[in-house]
Amino acid sequence: MLTLIQNGEIYAPQYLGQKDILLVNDKIGYILDKIELPQDFVDIKTINADGKIVVPGFIDAHVHIIGGGGEGSFKTRTPEIQLTDATLSGITTLVGVIGTDGTTRTMPSLIAKARGLEEEGISCFVQTGSYQVPVKTLTDKIEDDIILIDKIIGVGEVAIADHRSSQPTVEEMAKIASAARIGGILSGKSGIVNVHVGDSYDHLKLIEEVVDTTDIPIRQFYPTHINRNPHLFEEGIRYAKKGGYVDFTTSSIPKFFEEGEVKCSIALKRMLDSGVDISQITFTSDGQASLPDFDENGEFIGLQVGKVSTLFKEVRDAIVEEGISVETAIKVITQNPANILKLRQKGTIEIGKDADLVMLDKETYSIDHVLALGKLMVKNGEAIVKGTFE
Repeated sequence: MLTLIQNGEIYAPQYLGQKDILLVNDKIGYILDKIELPQDFVDIKTINADGKIVVPGFIDAHVHIIGGGGEGSFKTRTPEIQLTDATLSGITTLVGVIGTDGTTRTMPSLIAKARGLEEEGISCFVQTGSYQVPVKTLTDKIEDDIILIDKIIGVGEVAIADHRSSQPTVEEMAKIASAARIGGILSGKSGIVNVHVGDSYDHLKLIEEVVDTTDIPIRQFYPTHINRNPHLFEEGIRYAKKGGYVDFTTSSIPKFFEEGEVKCSIALKRMLDSGVDISQITFTSDGQASLPDFDENGEFIGLQVGKVSTLFKEVRDAIVEEGISVETAIKVITQNPANILKLRQKGTIEIGKDADLVMLDKETYSIDHVLALGKLMVKNGEAIVKGTFE
């Protein structure tokens, strides 16, 4: 199948200007100023991208694809993600995680959901484990999970600095990171350790102690929720300046902002102004997670559900409200997570890469068309491919 995208303004994410893109099945075949193809010997689908910006498909690297939560008992377990939740948000690649509940949310279910989403048309990978330490793996070992299971690319989300965590020690976290690193090296995967960082003033201390007392590099860790409060955010700037990755969570509620959570678009501007390199920063949605609220005694008082639709909304706000260039802002949900997670076929518009593309209105930056692996999933802002039970 050939698909020709004509006259789009390409951000790959670096600015390429107006180009035509020819998709050959599920890959990007050619990128040229003008592509002229005969119509009489082969069926060619043509998409006019005049007045549109074409960017790589979005990567959401932290999503509770089988649901999360349960902090308010069984009735508060959040639902699974549906295909169009992702595609209407421009997301063509997901990374699934298990959160607080590592008992009723299991690795077999996580992998089965990832494969189901792939059958429906988008790419999906997972991390092994949950908040808990020891890590609850699919096989007996972290290394075996990463080396032998194609969908598993790392470990996480392991919780620290949080009253819901297993309170892991430096030694325990070092062993997790070592196992993940070995698994990654032997399989060619990232072997990253995705770390949930809570509200505690311990901040990133546990990770830094591992780095300071072992040979494990700081970029073996991928801490998330760095924007959750002002004091963690400031520590995140310091941590990033030491060379570490930082991830901001786009899902939130008004009360969290009232309590000091740093809005992602603002957080990105402040990090860049502080001298942090853009390649170290990502956004993830924490989609389908519960957004629980606890009182001063740690008692649950309510929750809402994270939405993957917030992912690009925050990038758009960074462009429109904070004045960050499209080329820079789009990296936090395309090239950067692809590089950090070693998703080599994702994150950029290049010949031979997967044909994951999003077309944005040039004036409003609204999502117009979405193609995943060369297949048109969203047209004129409406889903034309839906999940099995949608």
